[in-house]
Amino acid sequence: MNNESETTPKNSRTAFADGPRLLADIGATHARFALETAPGTFQSVQVLKCDDYTGIEPLLQAYLGSHPNLKLHHAAFAIANPIDGDQVKMTNRDWAFSIEAVRRKLNFHTLLIVNDFTALAMSLPGLSASDRMQVGGGTPASNAVIGLLGPGTGLGVSGLIPTADGFLTLGSEGGHVNFAPSNEREMAILQYAWKEWPHVSTERLISGPGLELIYRALAQRNQVVVAARNAQDILHSALDQGNALSIETLECFCGMLGGISANLAVTLGAFGGIFIGGGIVPRMGEWFASSPFRSSFEAKGRFSSYLARIPTYVITTPNPAFKGVAAILSEHLRGRTGANTLMDRIQHLQVDLTPAEQRVAALVLEQPRSMLNEPINEIARLAEVSQPTVIRFCRSLGFQGLADFKLKFASSLTGTIPVRHSQVRMTDSTHDLSAKVIDNTVSAILKFRDQLDVQSLDRAILLLRKAKRVEFYAMGNSRVVALDGQHKFFRFRIPTSSYGDSHLFTLAAELLQPGDVVIAISNSGKLPELLNAVDAARAAGADVIAITTSQSPLSKKANICLAVDHTEDSATFLSMISRILQLLVIDILSVGISVDAQNAELIGEHKKDGSDTDNRRLLISHLDS
Repeated sequence: MNNESETTPKNSRTAFADGPRLLADIGATHARFALETAPGTFQSVQVLKCDDYTGIEPLLQAYLGSHPNLKLHHAAFAIANPIDGDQVKMTNRDWAFSIEAVRRKLNFHTLLIVNDFTALAMSLPGLSASDRMQVGGGTPASNAVIGLLGPGTGLGVSGLIPTADGFLTLGSEGGHVNFAPSNEREMAILQYAWKEWPHVSTERLISGPGLELIYRALAQRNQVVVAARNAQDILHSALDQGNALSIETLECFCGMLGGISANLAVTLGAFGGIFIGGGIVPRMGEWFASSPFRSSFEAKGRFSSYLARIPTYVITTPNPAFKGVAAILSEHLRGRTGANTLMDRIQHLQVDLTPAEQRVAALVLEQPRSMLNEPINEIARLAEVSQPTVIRFCRSLGFQGLADFKLKFASSLTGTIPVRHSQVRMTDSTHDLSAKVIDNTVSAILKFRDQLDVQSLDRAILLLRKAKRVEFYAMGNSRVVALDGQHKFFRFRIPTSSYGDSHLFTLAAELLQPGDVVIAISNSGKLPELLNAVDAARAAGADVIAITTSQSPLSKKANICLAVDHTEDSATFLSMISRILQLLVIDILSVGISVDAQNAELIGEHKKDGSDTDNRRLLISHLDS
């Protein structure tokens, strides 16, 4: 266990009201921990060897054991691993865990797990001149894209995209692009690597294992017999002992890194600079500044002058991921506590937006519920802008799009935590599973709303309005949706029937005629009996509306697909949310028919005695009853 000290003078920061925050940077070999006692103040820094522990919980308990009386409410960890959902299975260790289970085990109010390169990228705007070493010329442009590479056990690649009040991190697996040699020596190394792998990614060469491969390849090329060396030995023999082959290995490595960094710079337009992190380059120190890195970076033919303007830096500060993961946690907690609400941010940033985006901002401030409840075309109409402008407004505030903005905006208006999807587990208490089921449903409905295919809905409503007969085909969990549809459509005086027996599907379908409509409902869209019935219905001249996943066989056989693309673990739990979304589709179709001014004819005798408005009211009363 290594103990380090990394602090800021106590009187220069204000302590957090709810106590210190636990931060961690967990890599393949080491895990670094710290307590953030005030913004930017990191104390009790310790480094633990991951090999000494069997999993993340024993690792955390080891650090927390040295602070037995400390009450921690919030924590955030950076992990050298892709993060996608609650379950984390580490690729470089045989560790697997549930984020929610760890949070409960340690009794944290908040536990965030982020990719280590996301955390490192978020640290870049907060780095001072003393935290980095500039290599070569160039001046960073303000409010510009920043690129990041980090050779270590692998090759991390990321970027920062500026928004109106900060940056968004770029999720990337850029280390796995094909390696492209730029000279004959690099081609010889690539050919050597091809003997081991049919596909050679950049990470195969620009990493610790890649450094070792370059050493072996150059030894063969130079016809030198040497013993295999690990990356640490190669660095030591080059920088401290002046070994010729090791020096050539580092020069080749740095030249390759320069070319790859240039590719990232021109791809992103990274006029904010390219930063180099990871565990290899910072160890080279001042030697890296005189290496072939920068000359290779600028060797871009017609674009050499373009790249000469972009500065390149090596991150030299220890534990930079702490700064990034602290910033991510701070932003998360700021949103939870309601401080600096989204309305406040919009008002504060309004002057920095384009004139068109300012009109969207004015709509948000004056009619917040309209922004929350209306579709994008209506928002654009109310703000007197184009639909792309609405999207640009959302992205200027740091959101991925309108759906993401609405979700966070709803939270800001109500003062609640944004709903998100969480996996229900067998060990959940009644309180936890209740909250998860409700949050998952709300989240899915909001996502479903913003992904609706309105044109398909219009076509389906038109078919149903003219239908002579409507039949519902469904089995299993979707059967209740079919029965609900039959009940609603019958009240429109449309002859309806519902079949849930697979043996009857095709028999019923063969009796259909042109003008009839089948509504086939299925979670998977793969049931052979249902697919055969749809073929029979189409052959008889009937139209088919499918309520199923967009890429299923059923969707391809139907005249119209009303897609419900929600994935659930149906092997463990019933498809609860999918069923609710299917029921919503039925309700949308029903209400769509009821509000259509031309549908007065569907209620027969009532047409003689009432106006279109009366007819609509009657239809809606049928739905309400």
